[in-house]
Amino acid sequence: MRQFGDELEADLLEFFGVDLLDLWRGRLSLRRVHVLVQSLVRKPGRSTLVAAMDESASWSPTDFLMARVSDALELSNFLFLKAHSSEAAEIEPPVPIPRPGDPEPVGRAEYEFASGEELSGFFSQLGSL
Repeated sequence: MRQFGDELEADLLEFFGVDLLDLWRGRLSLRRVHVLVQSLVRKPGRSTLVAAMDESASWSPTDFLMARVSDALELSNFLFLKAHSSEAAEIEPPVPIPRPGDPEPVGRAEYEFASGEELSGFFSQLGSL
């Protein structure tokens, strides 16, 4: 409560209509505060307390899934353009959406792609199976 008192007070008031000052007034027990905080922890993406304690909790599971879908779509578009462009075309690979709590990327990942001959050889081997 010392480190995240403001966030705790705001969440208790917003989500449960409970005034944290009632703890000192004798109208609220520590057990009740514990139960309410546990309820907040189980529902990521909505609590300012949980977001302050763990930055990655500021996103809900839906937010993480949407970022994954978006990254997959960007990568799919990149691969399509790369496959249908000349070898000399410089197409930059997409940068994934930064997730909260993840370290900042230091540099762009380097991708090595197969040539047309390598792909043809790979698929001809699959055809003979």
